[in-house]
Amino acid sequence: MFGPRDARVRGWFLLDSYLPTFFLTGAYLLCIWLGNKFMKDRPPFSLRAHLIVYNLGITLLSLYMLIELVLATWEGGYNLQCQNLHSAGEVDIRVAKVLWWYYFSKVIEFMDTIFFVLRKKSSQITFLHVYHHATMFNIWWCVLNWIPCGQSFFGPTLNSFIHVLMYSYYGLSVIPSMRKYLWWKKYLTQAQLIQFLLTIVHTLSAAVKPCGFPFGCLMFQSSYMATLVILFINFYVKTYRKAPSRTAIEETPVTTEIKNGFHKDYFAAANGFLNNKKAQ
Repeated sequence: MFGPRDARVRGWFLLDSYLPTFFLTGAYLLCIWLGNKFMKDRPPFSLRAHLIVYNLGITLLSLYMLIELVLATWEGGYNLQCQNLHSAGEVDIRVAKVLWWYYFSKVIEFMDTIFFVLRKKSSQITFLHVYHHATMFNIWWCVLNWIPCGQSFFGPTLNSFIHVLMYSYYGLSVIPSMRKYLWWKKYLTQAQLIQFLLTIVHTLSAAVKPCGFPFGCLMFQSSYMATLVILFINFYVKTYRKAPSRTAIEETPVTTEIKNGFHKDYFAAANGFLNNKKAQ
C-alpha cells in the first residue's frame, strides 16, 4: 500500500517482519485481560522500587532521544517546515537510529499498563490508555520501514520532551514524601494536547508546501493525531471539570423528604458511617 520499504533499515531488529510487532501487541492485550482475572481476588502489589527504577529508565531514554534528535537534525540542517527522506545523507541514518529507539520504547512502555494491572489500578486502564499504547507501537513499525527520517523527526522530538516530564512525575509520585510537590499533573495533560496539535500543524505544513515526503503518510499521521486530540480532550474534561459548588451540594430541594427535622440522605450517610465504623 505504501510502496517499497526503505532499504536503509533492512536487517534492523524487529523491522523486517511485521509478525513480532503484531504478536507483541497481542501479548500485551492478552496480559491485560488475563492479568485482571488473575488479580481479581488478590491484594495489589506495591512495586515501589520497581516503579522508581522503571520510570527513571524511561526518563533517561527519553532524554537521550530528545538530545540526539535535536543535535542530529540541527547538524543535518533539517527544514522545520518540510524535510524529505534522503537529502541529509548520513544524518538521515542517525535520525533513523534514534527513531528506532523511539519505536522500541513503545514496547517497553507496555509495562505502564502491566504495572497498573498488578497494582489493581483498573481506573487507569482506560480505552485511551490502551488504544494509545497499542497503536503507537504498530504505527511506528510502519514509520521505521517507510519513512524512518525526514519529516518524521518532529513528533518524537516533542514526545520525548513530554515523556521526560511525564515519567519524572510518575517516578516521583511513587515516593510518598514527594507527592505534596506534584501539583502539575493537569499541566502535563495540557502539554500533551499541545504536543498533538503542534504535530498535526507540522505534518500538514509539508502537505501545503511539499518537499517530496509521501503525501499519504502525512494524511495518515494527521488523522491519527486527530483521534488522540479528541480522546485526550474527552479525558481532560472528565478529569478536570469543575466540581459542583459547595452551595449547590448543601442546598436541599424543597420537595425532598424530611424526617424528624433532618433530610433522609442525612440518615443514609450517618448509617453508612456508623456501619463502617462498627465493621472496623
